[in-house]
Amino acid sequence: MIHQLLAEFMGTALMIIFGVGVHADEVLNRTKFHGSGHIFAITTWGFGISIVLFVFGDVFINPAMAMAQLVLGKIDLIYFLTVSVVEVLGGIVGSLIVYVMYADQFKLSEKDIDPVIVRNIFSTAPAIRNLPRNFFVEAFATFIFLTSIMAISARAGNVPGMVPLSVGFLVWAVGMGMGGTTGFAMNLARDMGPRLAYTILPWKNRATSDFKYGLLVPGIAPFVGAIVAALFSKYYLGL
Repeated sequence: MIHQLLAEFMGTALMIIFGVGVHADEVLNRTKFHGSGHIFAITTWGFGISIVLFVFGDVFINPAMAMAQLVLGKIDLIYFLTVSVVEVLGGIVGSLIVYVMYADQFKLSEKDIDPVIVRNIFSTAPAIRNLPRNFFVEAFATFIFLTSIMAISARAGNVPGMVPLSVGFLVWAVGMGMGGTTGFAMNLARDMGPRLAYTILPWKNRATSDFKYGLLVPGIAPFVGAIVAALFSKYYLGL
């Protein structure tokens, strides 16, 4: 269990290093790839998650996936709560590593970049703030995402390397097709870990961390999508 929890911690941290790192690279001044755009960012998220799965194997790196496994009876409540906390901590540590890597660029960008945009390097935010619709988008995207992962694992899990590669392509597709409204967090640890890191890092010009949005949309909505995904996968797909 300790080994698996360490894998969840390190896997989530590495996912965030890729993901938050690419946003820092794209947004901050004086980076090599400033202004590269959303395709650059989404592709890095997809490839990064594939690498995490290749390195650490059978990990959740997402409390919503742990929730789906809880509903399916694969894990118990104590493990669900423990792994969720560990993954959030991994998200914090991964974000702090990104800050250290890009500290010079963060400093050079303090006066020139809207502090809300700097916050959004770390955490997700809606393009248009409409909390009921934002909630639905995150829940539905998570439902599609987790259902697809469980189908991939069940039907292609015996093919070496197929699951990590397929999940990477899935992240790319979901991001491109459903990410334009809320930023497709689909993962409490992906959003809350970096959001907490942003809160504790030193800033001269800080935007609010917007925990109301963070707790409701990327926090609770993925769990709703996870429950529906588990039930759909079991009772309709027969996985």
